[in-house]
Amino acid sequence: MSSHAELTAELTAAGALPAAWAETFSAVDRALFVPAHCWVDDYNGQPRPLDGATDHARWEAAVYSDVPIVTQLDDGKTVWPDTSRNATSSASQPTVVLAMLEALNITGDVANVLEIGTGTGYNAALLSHRLGDAQVTTVEVDQELAEQAQAALEAVGRKPTVVVGDGAEGYSANAPYDRIIATASVQAGHIPIAWVAQLRPRGELVTPWKSTWGSGVLVRLVSQGERTAVGPVVGDAFFMNLRDHRVPFGFAGKYGRIADEATGVPSFFSTVRPDEVALDRDGAFAVGLRLPGVQHSIAYDKEDGEAYELLLYDVDSDSWATVQVDGGSTALGEFEVRQQGPRALWTEAERAHAWWVESGCPERTRFGLTVTTDSQTAWLDRPGNIVATFE
Repeated sequence: MSSHAELTAELTAAGALPAAWAETFSAVDRALFVPAHCWVDDYNGQPRPLDGATDHARWEAAVYSDVPIVTQLDDGKTVWPDTSRNATSSASQPTVVLAMLEALNITGDVANVLEIGTGTGYNAALLSHRLGDAQVTTVEVDQELAEQAQAALEAVGRKPTVVVGDGAEGYSANAPYDRIIATASVQAGHIPIAWVAQLRPRGELVTPWKSTWGSGVLVRLVSQGERTAVGPVVGDAFFMNLRDHRVPFGFAGKYGRIADEATGVPSFFSTVRPDEVALDRDGAFAVGLRLPGVQHSIAYDKEDGEAYELLLYDVDSDSWATVQVDGGSTALGEFEVRQQGPRALWTEAERAHAWWVESGCPERTRFGLTVTTDSQTAWLDRPGNIVATFE
């Protein structure tokens, strides 16, 4: 595709363009918010520099495709055309943008919306077109990104309130809000109470959310008043974390090396399928609720498509575990495990998986969250059925 009209037509044909947002999406051209210098992932997921001035056709093809486009690496410390794997701002995939806007449940009585994470300004432009400039406030922690976004917004005649500040604090000057939408992910247990406090009673908050295990979902919480909000998981959402919610970076390599070099660590065999723990969307989400602080990574064998090593690690307790998977172990249903440290991480994962199976392998959309000033909890099917409380 090479035009906004073609992208709009494709998303419409795929049923990915909600009717309520069709006019707005058609009116706001994504290309006007994507810088000429950006990065697009290659087939291996590695950001590759793209220059809209010298390779305009490829840039245009990316802009008008349903793909995310990275607009900043390492908080701006990595300067285009250099690359890294640490994307810190992007123009999100159009279908994801639309799914989140649909989840925001804009109705006729919505008069005041707060966006957390201005980024390129594209999402703010869509909101402003739908609601009007005066009804939209958007907060961006990075001053340079905020200035670029404001310039892009003004170039298309949009003037929402653009604030440079910590999105975790919301923006109390324009509160209370009917809706709050975050375009950065929050960690389990750390949904900012300021967001809940700045909602009107029955106001709604839509935000990406994840455990340290990494299974990203989209939640929609409804204010109950008194700084309390409750609501379900409504879909998937893979977003960069709020800056204060970033997990330690680079520790997978460290613990992978420690595991490779460790001697004298006894092994045992587990009958729990690693793919259900780490790769199955529902299983991984449920397991992650009950593995506080634990992260994981997967190293695939380049010569054997069925073989990989699952690494679990917890930085705070300096614990790790590895699980070996190949065609033979999968056929037998037995997987070799090694684990070391104060926390027996795979044993914990087995217990979490057993709980999920005993609960009937519930889908992730059967879960929800409750946020108060005192606690944040996850529940299954109803708020009273608490399955995890986050510190």
